Amino acid sequence: MRATWNPEIVDRLAAGVERGLDELAATHATEVTVPGCFEIPLAAKLLAGSGQVDAMVVLGAVIRGETTHYELVSGGAAQGVLAVQLETGIPIGFGLVTVENEEQAMLRSEGPGGHNVGEDAAYVAVAMALLTRDFPAC
Repeated sequence: MRATWNPEIVDRLAAGVERGLDELAATHATEVTVPGCFEIPLAAKLLAGSGQVDAMVVLGAVIRGETTHYELVSGGAAQGVLAVQLETGIPIGFGLVTVENEEQAMLRSEGPGGHNVGEDAAYVAVAMALLTRDFPAC
């Protein structure tokens, strides 16, 4: 799942997810888009409740601006994603970058050989899906 806000950065994160899933030979699911990071938790809950996924990766970029909007969006998205995981038992790889500026976002979404939060999130989603398979919820 990906936010459409800050598309250049999110596209780079999505490429990282693809690399990570390919390396792990994980099945790719349908891509879902939402307008921004604040909308990710609701969409994640809908997808988790669909019975069609074992895990998911959420992608987005929140870049600090001149107002408190950054704190509201990044905190709300993080807390919402955590709540969805705990409520549904569906693992979510957290591929949201929350940064001070575009330069930091670019560094966290580098291509092959660099640090890519999306790629990290793909590994996390698969690892946690395997854990939930081995230790199903009560």
